[in-house]
Amino acid sequence: MATADVPELTCKDVVELVTDYVEGALSPLDRSRFDEHLSTCPYCQIYLAQMRETIRTLGHLPEEAVAPEALEALLARFRRWR
Repeated sequence: MATADVPELTCKDVVELVTDYVEGALSPLDRSRFDEHLSTCPYCQIYLAQMRETIRTLGHLPEEAVAPEALEALLARFRRWR
């Protein structure tokens, strides 16, 4: 339960923080808030599971297997995302 000074995370917050969460880069407070949100949100639980599966699967994909144009298109999309 979040205090008045520390608001609860929204699903949008979880999406924005998921990479840091998986990499263990969140502060203890943010990790606690993230875990608290996950404990009550089945949609974010599914999203996190999908992200972990994607990382597990694509972690075995050699960079050379991605066409240069596809890699550049992905990078351009990520740069514009925020």
